[in-house]
Amino acid sequence: MRILQVYHIFPALFGGVSTVVYQITKELYKRGHKVHVLTTNAYITDKKNREERVKVYRFALVSRTLSKYNLIVPEMKFLSWAKRMIKKYDCIHIHGYRNPYNAIIHYYATRYDVPYVLQAHGSLPRIMVKKRLKMVYDVFFGYRLLRDTSKVIALNKMEAEQYKRMGVPEEKIAVIPNGIDLSEYTELPPKGSFKKKFNIPEDKKIILYLGRIHKTKGIDFLVKAYAYLIKKMNFKDAILVIAGPDDGYLDEVKHLVQELDISNSVLFTGPLYGKDKISAYVDSDVYVLPSRYEIWGMTVLEAYACGKPVIASKVGGLMDLIIEGMTGLLFKPGDITELAESIFFLLDNQEKAEDMGLKGRQFVKENFSIEKVVDRLEKVYEEIYQAKAVF
Repeated sequence: MRILQVYHIFPALFGGVSTVVYQITKELYKRGHKVHVLTTNAYITDKKNREERVKVYRFALVSRTLSKYNLIVPEMKFLSWAKRMIKKYDCIHIHGYRNPYNAIIHYYATRYDVPYVLQAHGSLPRIMVKKRLKMVYDVFFGYRLLRDTSKVIALNKMEAEQYKRMGVPEEKIAVIPNGIDLSEYTELPPKGSFKKKFNIPEDKKIILYLGRIHKTKGIDFLVKAYAYLIKKMNFKDAILVIAGPDDGYLDEVKHLVQELDISNSVLFTGPLYGKDKISAYVDSDVYVLPSRYEIWGMTVLEAYACGKPVIASKVGGLMDLIIEGMTGLLFKPGDITELAESIFFLLDNQEKAEDMGLKGRQFVKENFSIEKVVDRLEKVYEEIYQAKAVF
């Protein structure tokens, strides 16, 4: 099949969605599909062609300043490309929901009768910030985008209900989780390489957060819990590592760290990719995802793949990914004391933590390999393509 993957960040440079798009694209290519990617130069800092085997159409942003506010507007050449090229595909997979360029993809896909799949990746609810702007988008573009899609992909039952509340009929909803390419985790980096690179003493335990530095991720909860751990619980044998790209919240987190007087034991690494990212998981003792809202959690799967226990907020899709007491621990979002006590428990019970990590690794192998996920996506693509052929 001729398949177009659409997302404004590619390859896997920023956040879980770009990782998902990258891994889906690789797997589809391996299976013999003619798969292309439509994207932008958002967060691209070099000109190297990192995509190699698949054709990538990359358009410059009109304004990088606007992109900081999630207004991803590509250059005008994008419009002429869409007019000329959209009709050449058998199926389009749109990742993300409230992206302005989706209106253009929608227009030409419906004009040329090209079926498309929409995967919102947790972006449907009007929560946190810009609620009024999100409503305006929905009224003018979003509802039509949902109405005309051949299928929507929900990551779990929770997101399926969100689609229904937006007016998507149940028969259009396919529940397919995100997957992970486990081949990247068959040969893990040697233990200690991350600590050596960042001059972390070998005897120090590592509490790791890895992901976008955004308010929704609840990093402030983790920072406060860490301060409670070392000051109130007198556990001083661990450092907090915060790794990931700034998504508008880094300065606030750094200010909080200074305010709590814990700067000497908190490490900000910036974004980590490839082996550097995996080595951070390998050297960590516990991975923490303290989100305020989370429909999924790719970093949870990555931590599991490295055999690490996970502590996460009891919110959304994280409750489906953490098997309480077996692969990790859940805590009430915002409960600083409970989070600190959960971290202490795993750091102080190494045998239990290692057992959880092993069970997490088995859990991800059995349920979330990229091969199993793409098996299900292929069926959706074929179904909507065959439905078009009938008419």
